[in-house]
Amino acid sequence: MQFEVSQERAAPGTAVIAVGGEIDIFTAPDVRRAAVAAIDEGANRVILDLSRTTFLDPTGLGVIIGLSKRVRPAGGDIVIVNTDEGIARTFEITGLAEIFRIFGTREEALSAAADV
Repeated sequence: MQFEVSQERAAPGTAVIAVGGEIDIFTAPDVRRAAVAAIDEGANRVILDLSRTTFLDPTGLGVIIGLSKRVRPAGGDIVIVNTDEGIARTFEITGLAEIFRIFGTREEALSAAADV
């Protein structure tokens, strides 16, 4: 799968960043740029949709943590959509599964983000 990233507004203050393909040292900056642009435009709740992501390396994890540090002081949140077992294992091994709310569908993530 070729890498792609897109941004859309789901609701006032909520943006969805959807990523397809691999998030690695080469593509993580694109994910960061898309999310930071959404945050700069007023989103304090970011749904990171990884349902079409096939790989997530430590650089990608660093981007997610950095985004969280950017929105949480203002009462925001990063919510993750993931269906890949390997990526789920990465979140578990690193302890990030305890820090981030992770859902199996975009709809569940949108509902959770609305409750913040």
